[in-house]
Amino acid sequence: MDREKSSYSVQTVENALDILETLAEEVPDGNLPHLAKKLGISRNKTFRLLATLESRGLVEKEEWSGNYRLGVSTVELAQRFLKNISLLKHAHPVMEMLARKHDEAVYMTVLRGSEVLFLDMVDCDQQIKAAPLVGKRFPFFTNAAGKAIKAMESRDLLSKSFNRRNKDIADLSGLEAELNSIREKGIAVESGGLGEGIVSVAVAVRDYAGKVVGAITMLGPSFRMAASRLENEIIPSMLDGAEMLSMKFGYARM
Repeated sequence: MDREKSSYSVQTVENALDILETLAEEVPDGNLPHLAKKLGISRNKTFRLLATLESRGLVEKEEWSGNYRLGVSTVELAQRFLKNISLLKHAHPVMEMLARKHDEAVYMTVLRGSEVLFLDMVDCDQQIKAAPLVGKRFPFFTNAAGKAIKAMESRDLLSKSFNRRNKDIADLSGLEAELNSIREKGIAVESGGLGEGIVSVAVAVRDYAGKVVGAITMLGPSFRMAASRLENEIIPSMLDGAEMLSMKFGYARM
């Protein structure tokens, strides 16, 4: 490939990406000799890279021709990317509305495995606020966003989750009871899980099929997130905001 390599790049990763880009061009002869020549590396190295990519479902090999093509996992990655872009496009105006109304930081969060990923943020104008969390991941049980999303999963999925031993969760029965309470109230409030003195409030967002796609999350210091303010101002706004966003994805409460 003629693309200039960065001095900070890892050659093996560059070669693997070059393979994916080459296969994305829909070359009819995407076999081992052709790919090795195209990349300018040995057949042995090319074979090892292809085997690794194949094990992750990123490439597939046609047994009858020996040609390689992009695998199903590349489609799944693309769908996740587009889904997140669509989610953020719809979520950002709602986040801005909530952030301006309450002058607190608002995030869009999603669940990735057992962790919460903070995808997007609308910051507040307060002098005292938490450090930005965009791009950071946290175990779901440490914050309101993770609990709000997990609480809305089916009881079967939750039961399977709690049947698995998780050494990081000290009180599984207590967490299960908390998630049941969140499911009934429709909102999660967590203090200290994302840092000392930080309170997070989160409401799950659903799509047209009723599936949870993420959670709107508000963060603020505990001295501003008093119980009375949460109950009378923030929680009603968060519930309305999440319902508004869910409706944009076609969700209609029965």
